[in-house]
Amino acid sequence: MARMILVVDDERKIVTVLKGYLEQAGFGVVTAGDGQMALTTFRHQRPDLVILDLMLPGIDGLDVCRILRRESTVPIIMLTARAEEADRLIGLELGADDYIVKPFSPREVVARVRAVLRRVEGDVATSNLLRAGDILLDMVAHQASVAGQIVELTPMEFELLAVLARAPGRTFSRTQLLQQIQEHPLEGFERTVDVHIRNIRTKIEPDPKNPRYILTVYGVGYKLVEGIDAT
Repeated sequence: MARMILVVDDERKIVTVLKGYLEQAGFGVVTAGDGQMALTTFRHQRPDLVILDLMLPGIDGLDVCRILRRESTVPIIMLTARAEEADRLIGLELGADDYIVKPFSPREVVARVRAVLRRVEGDVATSNLLRAGDILLDMVAHQASVAGQIVELTPMEFELLAVLARAPGRTFSRTQLLQQIQEHPLEGFERTVDVHIRNIRTKIEPDPKNPRYILTVYGVGYKLVEGIDAT
């Protein structure tokens, strides 16, 4: 069955072009022209991925992203005509998995959709279960638990945690983490790793301000430790 993509943008030309390219690539496509319609369509269609414009009439893209994240871990790629880093980081803090600035190539969007969906599917060639201390990742179901408690992670958060969990104690730079989860990491996106790590800590750490699982190695990057008393 074809993967279903929800395209949300109030610019009809953009919706038409993306719909055509995505359908040509073998995806099913549903569309929405405003925030409320996006939420209604999502709840009825349950797409596999959402392409979401930042600037929407009524409920804007950031609010739609926030609501979707409360209801689902569906992958979200945000579109915007604004290239300011603050906008990009806000979207990522809310749980977006990727970010594309207008104007863009429709072929690039298709490629990014495929890359995000590949991350969601996980690496089925490896063991289904990945354990690092209290952290257990089901690589097929894309489900995470910490000390037996289920944790809702976005696809990007899950993949970052999986990279760290495959090599407990190893310090990864931001660039290395991006290279592990993206085929073609974008220059300047290293700072987005900090946003995702902060979000992961909020979800898995008893005290995110004093993390015991994901530690910062200052001047280098991050590492995951297995023992609750590790420093």
